[in-house]
Amino acid sequence: MKKAAFILGSGLLLLVAFSNSVSGQLQRFWDASGCFQQAQWERLLSTFEGKEWILYIIATILVPALVFWSFNGLLLVADTARKPNFISRYRIQVGQNEPVDAMKLRQSIRTVLFNQCMISVPMVVFLYPIIKVRGDPCRRELPTFHWFLLELAIFTLINEVLFYYSHRLLHHPTLYKKIHKKHHEWTAPIGVISLYAHPIEHVASNMLPVVLGPILMGSHLSSIAVWFSLALICTTVSHCGYHLPFLPSPEFHDYHHLRFNQCYGVLGVLDHLHGTDTMFKQTKAYERHRLLLGFTPLSESIPDPPKKMD
Repeated sequence: MKKAAFILGSGLLLLVAFSNSVSGQLQRFWDASGCFQQAQWERLLSTFEGKEWILYIIATILVPALVFWSFNGLLLVADTARKPNFISRYRIQVGQNEPVDAMKLRQSIRTVLFNQCMISVPMVVFLYPIIKVRGDPCRRELPTFHWFLLELAIFTLINEVLFYYSHRLLHHPTLYKKIHKKHHEWTAPIGVISLYAHPIEHVASNMLPVVLGPILMGSHLSSIAVWFSLALICTTVSHCGYHLPFLPSPEFHDYHHLRFNQCYGVLGVLDHLHGTDTMFKQTKAYERHRLLLGFTPLSESIPDPPKKMD
């Protein structure tokens, strides 16, 4: 409890500091463009009047899918063609997927497309009347910037809790063998396999932690679209296999794929509380688990210790 209070208290202080500095600047920018955004949104509502469900499909399915495949398309070029050449310097598990196995990749992409088309799409469509009960997602007024930030914070918290416990449950020997082992076929992950999973896992660990927040908050469609897109970007980065400059560190989840029994969460808060990151904290990967603000790979500035000779 003391650890939880410390972490939550520290997070609250950081949130206050952030809202008094960076968010103030962003709020001014948001307000300056707010009239334009509101006008464009009202124009969309007028165009799709009586057919708001089409806007819902575009925002919750088509836009996130476009974001996912655009980002992963670039990563797949790096994984298959090893272009541009410099990107290999940022690889976390050196020597793995250079290049990626073509047959294994094709099979994984088929599974990802199945999960998206046959599970995600029907699930999101089914949720539309449920979301409307909580609050019309296509209401005329866009959310304020600070409300949007609050929603993102709540979405992230819900996602962390649900993903950690559902993910850890899937590592129970019985469930792991029948369900989660499929995702762990990739011990050195690549971006597109972030959605490579058994259908049950895709619903329980990939979808529910992400969609529950907007349902509970009765969120506006704009918030839902941004959140779904951000969630897909973040899970792609976590699986991409490269610790790239100016992007969140994927070292945490990459280590999970390497060792299986560490680092179950997204942010690492619950791993810290439950002690499921103790081995990770003893590694060089933990020292490299930070935002890279330059162009020198952290694997060079914080190299692994030399291997012992027999």
